[in-house]
Amino acid sequence: MKKFTLSAVTVLAMSACAIAGGDFVPVEPMIQTQEVPAAVIDDSGFYVGLAYGYADITDDYTGSTGSFGNHEDSFNTYMLQAGYKMNQYIAVEGRYWDSVGDGDWTDSYTLPNGSVVNTNGPCSEFSAWGIYVKPMYPVTEAFDVYALLGYGNVDLSTDFGTNAKFLDMDEDGFQWGFGASYELTDNWAVFADYVNLYDDTSAAIAQGTYSETHDYSIYTLNVGVSYRF
Repeated sequence: MKKFTLSAVTVLAMSACAIAGGDFVPVEPMIQTQEVPAAVIDDSGFYVGLAYGYADITDDYTGSTGSFGNHEDSFNTYMLQAGYKMNQYIAVEGRYWDSVGDGDWTDSYTLPNGSVVNTNGPCSEFSAWGIYVKPMYPVTEAFDVYALLGYGNVDLSTDFGTNAKFLDMDEDGFQWGFGASYELTDNWAVFADYVNLYDDTSAAIAQGTYSETHDYSIYTLNVGVSYRF
C-alpha cells in the first residue's frame, strides 16, 4: 500500500511538470538592496579677494549755452572683495575699488562759437563700491562662470582748474558684470571679470547762470585671486 501511495505521488508530480512544460525553474532568493545617497558637497563659506585692474570713464557733456564736449579718464586700480558663497549656484558679494596713483584724462571742448579746446592731464582720482547678488554656474568642478547684479557708487574728482567741479561726479546706480573663476585648490582661486559701474546721465551741475549735463559710461576690468575660508 505504501509503495502504491508513493508511486501515485510520483506520477502526479511528473504530470504537473509535464503540463508546465517539464522545465524546473529555480527560484532565486530576493535580496533587498538599499540605495546609498550621493555625497552632498558643501560649497558654502566666506571668501575674500584682491584684484588689480583698469577703469575707463567716458563723459559726454552738454552746456546750457550750446557748448559740448567729451572727457575721458583711465586709471589703474586695485579692488578689495568680500563675500559669502551660499552654495555652488549663488553668492552675495561686496567690492571696493580705488585708483592707483593719478589717472590720465583728456578733454575736448567745443565752444558756442565753434572753436575747440583740447586739454589733458594726470591729476584725477577714482573710487567705487558695490554690493551684488552673484549667480554662478559650475562648468566643471574647478571652473565657474558668474554674473554680478547689484547697486553701488562711483566717485570721480579731476583737477581741472576753475572748471573742475563740472567734471567731478559722485553718483549711485545699478551695476552689473560677468566673469569666470578657476579653483587652484580647495581654498584658492583666480578670477577675471568685467563690471559696468555706471551708465547714465548725471545730475546737471550749475555755476551761476551756466550749467552742464553729463552722460557717463564707466566700466572696470579686474584680474585677481580669492581665498575661501
